[in-house]
Amino acid sequence: MDRIHTSEKADVAQEEVVSHPHHHEAKHHTHKISAEVERIDAIALAPETTMETFAHLDQKKILRKMDMRLIPMLALLYLLSFLDRGNIGNAKIEGMTEDLNIKPDQYNWCLTVFFFTYCVFEVPSNLLLKKLRPSRWLPFIMVSWGIVMTLMGIVQGYGGLLAARIFLGVTEAGLFPGVAYYLTMWYVREEIQFRQALFFSAASVAGAFSGLLAFGISKMDGVGGYEGWRWIFILEGILTVIVAALAFFVLHDFPETATFLTEEERAFVVWRLKYQGQVQVKGGAAVAQAEEFKWKYVWQAFTDWQIWVNLFVYWGIVCPLYGISLFLPTIIRTLGYTSSKAQLMTVPIYITASILAVVVAWTSDRVGKRSPFIIGFLFLMATGFIMCISSSNPHVVYAGVFLAACGIYPSFPGNIAWLSNNMAGSYKRSAGMALQIGVGNLGGAMASNFYRAKDSPHYTLGHALELGFIGVGIIAAFIQVFGYKRINRNRERKMAEGGESLFTAEEMSAQGDKSVTFRYVY
Repeated sequence: MDRIHTSEKADVAQEEVVSHPHHHEAKHHTHKISAEVERIDAIALAPETTMETFAHLDQKKILRKMDMRLIPMLALLYLLSFLDRGNIGNAKIEGMTEDLNIKPDQYNWCLTVFFFTYCVFEVPSNLLLKKLRPSRWLPFIMVSWGIVMTLMGIVQGYGGLLAARIFLGVTEAGLFPGVAYYLTMWYVREEIQFRQALFFSAASVAGAFSGLLAFGISKMDGVGGYEGWRWIFILEGILTVIVAALAFFVLHDFPETATFLTEEERAFVVWRLKYQGQVQVKGGAAVAQAEEFKWKYVWQAFTDWQIWVNLFVYWGIVCPLYGISLFLPTIIRTLGYTSSKAQLMTVPIYITASILAVVVAWTSDRVGKRSPFIIGFLFLMATGFIMCISSSNPHVVYAGVFLAACGIYPSFPGNIAWLSNNMAGSYKRSAGMALQIGVGNLGGAMASNFYRAKDSPHYTLGHALELGFIGVGIIAAFIQVFGYKRINRNRERKMAEGGESLFTAEEMSAQGDKSVTFRYVY
């Protein structure tokens, strides 16, 4: 059942022969890697392989190796992605809309159209990621959006800016769902939120870094005949292309081909990924997750109830996320501060939120729970926006957006991890996560229009709409929890009655998270 998956990994080595300058040496090296991949999968799938097989390995050491080789580069990629997506807010308060003669409604459209193409291209990108190799696909799309970002610095009007934002959505679409899915190829579900938070916290750092960087770059006003806001786009776009070139040589593809792990360590990583989330059937056997590509697994993602319920939880988090990331400098500036002061005042908010996201993720992984943290921080977000609505005092409003951000950034990676934990099968998880993030990010399209210029300085409508989405998210989270609990109870009862004997191991593997042996995390 996993032969196709094994051959896909072997193809990673085979493709390298074409471009290698020493063909015969490369061919020998390729066959060696292919043989290693086959041995690793053979060990991981052998019936006699159990946790005791790897008892002598230092699991913490293996995780540290993976963390050091994977997380820093992924965090840098996402930092640049979020920086390039949200720097239009910094450019705006540095005079972009005045120089381009863009009206408030037109500016909001420039924010909105990004999410239309961003949504459409996420599922195809995730399906291509595994086939085309992460070390190639992720740097390729990164170079593409870096070029678009650089060119955004030379637009001359509303039409040019609108077109640039459309293409930015196309090129950036694959990064976040791609990285979120990529991490599930390496880490089991008890470890994933901490790693998701480590790289997602780069978004918080990007928010702080964006304000500092924009503050510095804006001082280049007039250099080369360009306004300061143009240099924000140009320099950040060039930086993205440079880092993408580095990523091509630094990123690793799959555990089976990870040169920084020994062959035995690779087998251990593969084994635990294949059997995560499954309860052993009578006789001690376990059901491996399906890894081969079939269109039915993609269709299962599109028809799975949990994804569609979770989308409302996602919107309850992502609408405030984009509301904060796109409009925070503007909101703070309307409290009576200068543009420069407003840029700098965003920094402590993002730094605090980033630290909190990592601490909460570590705790969530340790206790093995997702929903209590997600729901708790949704309530914290609601508290922050209520403060913003109920007071016109600048200090209270600033404290409100501070609290809201501290609720957003821990809950976002938690929700991504929650859904990924509850989808079994590599390609279903790939499509499901892209669908969650893709359709979910339509919330960004909505949030782009929440904070209208005519509602300044209180933005009551925007804060109220954020509150509404948070409320829906809380309800959806409770529905998801009750659904998981009920299904787990039913499966426990069926297994007590011997229900697993009605299916072969291959059939239960194909059923994925619908199998009687799979247990949902809540």
